[in-house]
Amino acid sequence: MGAWDSGPFDNDSAADWCGELGDAAPEDRAEVVRRALLGAAESADYLEVDEGSAAVAAAAVVAAECCGGPPVTSAYAPGFLREGGGIGLPGDLVPLALRALDRALGEDSELWELWEEADGGRSLLAEVEPLRAALVRGATG
Repeated sequence: MGAWDSGPFDNDSAADWCGELGDAAPEDRAEVVRRALLGAAESADYLEVDEGSAAVAAAAVVAAECCGGPPVTSAYAPGFLREGGGIGLPGDLVPLALRALDRALGEDSELWELWEEADGGRSLLAEVEPLRAALVRGATG
């Protein structure tokens, strides 16, 4: 995995997923987010870094749009999101995003293993905790 920082959009896999989201027709963007979240949340096998990274990026988009989470400001996120645009995500993506995020940071996840080897996972957890907190608020509120 090529990573230049620990933020949800700061690696090659997440940037590739953001490109897919940015290239999608506006009416298809919610489905792009849903597919990324389902890919992680419903995975029973070892979760590859590409799927885990896409799920974290998608969860960040859901947290920002649906739950008042940290805004999407990364230079690697789609321009329409950085400029304050939205997707019109349905609320049912909030609990799915929480499950996908937990899966990407759990057992049998290459993304988690790589960060755990790098620094015990501390930098990734520091970036993801505000997203998770927003998703928890959104799922219970």
